[in-house]
Amino acid sequence: MRYGNAVTYQLNWYLTTIHWFITILGIYYICFMETPTKSNKVHIGRKISRIREIRGIKQDFLAIELGVSQQTISKIEQSEEVEVATLEKIAKVLGLSVDAIKNFSEEAVFNIIGNTYHDNSASLNYQCSFNPLDKIVELYDEKVALLERLLQSEHEKVELLKKGNQ
Repeated sequence: MRYGNAVTYQLNWYLTTIHWFITILGIYYICFMETPTKSNKVHIGRKISRIREIRGIKQDFLAIELGVSQQTISKIEQSEEVEVATLEKIAKVLGLSVDAIKNFSEEAVFNIIGNTYHDNSASLNYQCSFNPLDKIVELYDEKVALLERLLQSEHEKVELLKKGNQ
């Protein structure tokens, strides 16, 4: 099974690429599919929610870290304003400063992701020297051939046993 590691590597690469694609789609949805707000006021709760979602943190985890219920986190995320002490605790759990939460914008996220993607593009540009699907088909054919030889061997054993019993 010398191709097993290469196929596994290629499949892992495909899964990683799909994961990045889904992440970018999620961020796109968050940024461009939102409903318009009623006021021009900065909505801190919505910013907390978006940061939490982008970082892959669930409300339950944030609630446990802050020692409150999940419903409390939901209410905080629906609030336009958040108390400074609460905001400081949330910022600490999210690994950010209070100013970073207050100044958060989707455009900045796109710029960071875009720059990171282009900086790492060389490492993501792996060119496989074979088609993984061809290797899977080849392994399947080998398995079928092996099973056919095993079946033939069993038929031969049965014939020998029949001849021995006569």
